[in-house]
Amino acid sequence: MAIRARTNPSFLSLLFLSLLAIASAKVFFEERFDDGWESRWVKSDWKKDENMIGEWNYTSGKWTGNPDIKGIQTSEDYRFYAISAEFPEFSNKDKTLVFQFAVKHEQKLDCGGGYMKLLSDGIDQKKFGGDTPYSIMFGPDICGYSTKKVHAILTHKETNHLIKKDVPCETDQLTHVYTFILKPDASYSILIDNVEKQSGSLYNDWDILPPKQIKDPEAKKPEDWDDKEFIPDPEDKKPEGYDDIPKELPDTDAKKPEDWDDEEDGEWTPPTIANPEYKGPWKAKKIKNPNYKGKWKAPLIDNPEFKDDPDVYVFPKLKYVGIELWQVKSGTLFSNVLLTDDSEYAKQLAEETWGKHKDAEKAAFDEEEKKREEEEAKEDPVDSDAEDNDDDADTDAEDDAAEDSDAESKDNAETKEDEKHDEL
Repeated sequence: MAIRARTNPSFLSLLFLSLLAIASAKVFFEERFDDGWESRWVKSDWKKDENMIGEWNYTSGKWTGNPDIKGIQTSEDYRFYAISAEFPEFSNKDKTLVFQFAVKHEQKLDCGGGYMKLLSDGIDQKKFGGDTPYSIMFGPDICGYSTKKVHAILTHKETNHLIKKDVPCETDQLTHVYTFILKPDASYSILIDNVEKQSGSLYNDWDILPPKQIKDPEAKKPEDWDDKEFIPDPEDKKPEGYDDIPKELPDTDAKKPEDWDDEEDGEWTPPTIANPEYKGPWKAKKIKNPNYKGKWKAPLIDNPEFKDDPDVYVFPKLKYVGIELWQVKSGTLFSNVLLTDDSEYAKQLAEETWGKHKDAEKAAFDEEEKKREEEEAKEDPVDSDAEDNDDDADTDAEDDAAEDSDAESKDNAETKEDEKHDEL
């Protein structure tokens, strides 16, 4: 007898609605870097005259979970990089804006960016560079121990505003997906690898507009306000004889030197040592203050300088996506760039292009690291003979001379990197 499985009608309805929502998603720009990608992207001539513009490699990287997923990778050290792509101009007014891309730092990045920019109408792509105005700058930035964060910089009335919250970025050598979601109610979310890392409102987390409320400048702390959390215990009494305990005592183990002459050197007195019984000036122990009211804070009042802007989230003429970087060490790979109004579609794209392959990528990376360590062990054995040491000494001398000749150029390049982060 045949048995027919029964499908839950509510499940079918939910599935239908999900598929309908995805089908209705508006994709403003999607770049998977398949064949023909170069026709969609324009390499800038910025810094070309100075021979400081770096070349992009089209690759899936040294280790990958899927060799068919490719992107563009910085390939030269101490170089600037600038490239952009155009899409049909649009405004995000009354729409959710989702900006997402994947990035991998194969070079074990010490100092450099992995961020991207959205730009508005009116730019020359061949001149796109560090001074080109942008609307949104988003993505990871790493420099030394102090800078390991996700940038989320929004431009409003020609002023760049940095997010005030700290959003740590990933620092390993694997691919990670960064997503910025901006909604019409001025709320936002920042995701890394499809996991929300930060959220809030443009009103609170950027200084785009003056705050809605401020501390009352006329408010004064009441005279009877007690903000001392602890007070001396009035019941605690100083022990008798406490003040008679000396700070130091004569060292009973000290002996008068045999060559000491009282007539010439004066009367000998033994040196002193710290008295272990001495506890310093007496202080009553602390107890909780029963009248403690907490730290006084001025009450908040409406800010007379605040004027609401319901379009604070709007970027009316978005038209380009670009990458503009300075890198001391190259090797950053960008892939799967997306601009849409549907966060669910972005989530599914991340899962399809990253989530399904992340474990395989990690395994490939581990294998590559194992090979590298084995090669290094062969090249640098623990037991080396004297001849090798002599050769090393000669090589070191030659390297020192070469390093001296390169020092000035590298110092200048690193100075540019520091200036770059100061500008951000």
